[in-house]
Amino acid sequence: MNWKRTLWILWAANFFVTAGMSLVIPFLPLYIEKLGVHSLENIERWSGLVFSAQFITSVIFQPIWGRFADKHGRKIMLLRAGLGMGIVTALMGAVGSVWQLLFLRLFNGIFSGFISMSVSLQASITPDEQSGQALGMLQTGAIAGNLIGPLIGGVMAEKFGFRQVFFLTGGLLVLASVIVMIFVHEHHKPRESVKSSKLKELRRLKPLFPIFLASTFTQVGMMSIEPIVSIYAKTLYTGAHLASIAGLVVAISGIANLIGAPTLGRLSDRIGQRKVLILSLSAAACMYIPQALAGSIGTLLIGRFLLGLFIGGMIPSLNVLVKKKAPEELQATAFGFNSSSTFLGNLVGPLIGSTVAASYGIKNVFYVTMGVLLMNAVIIFFNRKLEVHS
Repeated sequence: MNWKRTLWILWAANFFVTAGMSLVIPFLPLYIEKLGVHSLENIERWSGLVFSAQFITSVIFQPIWGRFADKHGRKIMLLRAGLGMGIVTALMGAVGSVWQLLFLRLFNGIFSGFISMSVSLQASITPDEQSGQALGMLQTGAIAGNLIGPLIGGVMAEKFGFRQVFFLTGGLLVLASVIVMIFVHEHHKPRESVKSSKLKELRRLKPLFPIFLASTFTQVGMMSIEPIVSIYAKTLYTGAHLASIAGLVVAISGIANLIGAPTLGRLSDRIGQRKVLILSLSAAACMYIPQALAGSIGTLLIGRFLLGLFIGGMIPSLNVLVKKKAPEELQATAFGFNSSSTFLGNLVGPLIGSTVAASYGIKNVFYVTMGVLLMNAVIIFFNRKLEVHS
């Protein structure tokens, strides 16, 4: 299989998946209001539940699907995720109550894992010496989708209505599946059946547990500030086009990420993933200082851009470490556990950030996040077992 050709195909599929999934995020609270929830307090509560529901089931099911992929192939798991999420997301546009929406979001989490499985597939066919560059580039597809999706979603919702956006999202997810079905060719060779208990497999994956923990901490650090950064922007800027400025504050770290992910990926191929991970975590932590001390929107934007550059070195480095450290026959299982760890960070991070902001003020969220990333860097620094010798 030509790994470069597959990389661009999976890049396009990841773009459509993340663009589709992020289409609905900007107006989710407004859709909940349309479903009959009217008080602000209840809308906020239901928004948190509906947003988080998918992560809860994702945490549970990612290792299960990873184990299945090791036995039956990764391509079938990509189709399972894309088609399953596409159908369930389209159904969200037809719900009549918020309870039905919550149930479908939970159900959607069972099918999730398209991005992690595409990473696993790409990692399995890419030479070790180019895996950092390849996985860094693959990540930019998801980042680009996340940047463009909310912009398209907002325009679509205003022009055609909320329900139609869910139908469009479902269509984009199915389109990603069709791209994979037609253009991705996997030559999966079923390994000889060796009776191995789940407990034995877990023991074999034990050396990767520090990587899984680092993935959780990384996502906690990244996600703790994301839900409230636009609120912080409003305290620094009161001029015209406030909504556009708030959107730019959210998006600018993603734009920088498009530069940082492939660049730091290439660097990690030369000097090692562990070193780039320590560098990225430490530098990203420092970038929260100018944001916390920002006296103007310009300083906040610069801090967010620099943060995005270094965030780009985290996830690809962790993915390459999983590829290089996992036993070959358990590689998809390992990526499943790593994906589960990432979803756990996505779930816990916003809860920590909103709790700290409500209790101690928004500025302190930056310092807490900085502490989480620095602690992660220190743990990885002292864990020499994560060093990969080429």
